[in-house]
Amino acid sequence: MNLQFVVDGLLTGSMIGLGAIGVTLTYAILRFSNFAHGDFMAWGTYATLAVVGAIGAMVGKVAPIGPFSFGWPLLVALVVGCALTGLLALALDAVLFSRLRARGQSIIVVMASFGASMALRSLLEFVFTSRPTYFSRAIQIAMPVGFGIRITPDQVALLVLTAVLVAATHLLMTRTQTGRSMQAVSQNPALARVVGIDVARVVRATWLLGAALACVAGTMVGILVQIRPLMGFDMLLPMFAAAILGGIGSVPGAVLGGLIIGLAEAAAVQFVGAEWRAAVSFVILMAVLFVRPIGLFGVKER
Repeated sequence: MNLQFVVDGLLTGSMIGLGAIGVTLTYAILRFSNFAHGDFMAWGTYATLAVVGAIGAMVGKVAPIGPFSFGWPLLVALVVGCALTGLLALALDAVLFSRLRARGQSIIVVMASFGASMALRSLLEFVFTSRPTYFSRAIQIAMPVGFGIRITPDQVALLVLTAVLVAATHLLMTRTQTGRSMQAVSQNPALARVVGIDVARVVRATWLLGAALACVAGTMVGILVQIRPLMGFDMLLPMFAAAILGGIGSVPGAVLGGLIIGLAEAAAVQFVGAEWRAAVSFVILMAVLFVRPIGLFGVKER
């Protein structure tokens, strides 16, 4: 039996899950659905690409690391890209979202995020054009590992990176003061403020963490597939589905939801047809929500 779809689903689910962490934290802490989150992913990827190009212009062509398609410039550029994406998220919040949140009009904040998404996407197309581009055009030979599965070194590296980032995020949320403050604000912002938690600091941390993970997820898409201005928009619905499926506010839930969505989509392509890819994942989402409306790891609000 050919189980190649399992690897494809895990890779897709990893990208969705990393992006869904930002979606679930934004909703849990800031109390609104941020439709611009997918565009943070695209902007972060293009920022990383621009830094790679700048490093290449300064030091010349750099050989790839071992069997991978990328060299150290991409690793450096990814760190810079995460920082720049975080700054973009903070700037957008300072200019737009925080002003609307202060008025207590959540539906207007959601609509504003939708408008910001279109503006960011259009600006990205204006600056970089809509033509797809790539981090590398090198062709990797997939290694057979049994059961009809073939995997490239890049895919292995990105699966390991996803596992490390998810573990680090979980430790941040459960073992650090910042993470515990984020959980407190998500449960009761007013009470958190009363006990002395700096809510503004928690908001900044939420934007930085979510935007950085979106940048990493977008860069993964760029390495394995291609880079396009619409790449984040195409991932937006699966990311929201993963966040809802896993339970709003749960980092492990968002990742598990992403993996379920990714595997469902890959299985649909393998056994049903590519045209049913998105439909199957949402059928699973609806089935789970009918049984457990708060999601897999969600907690009922009191």
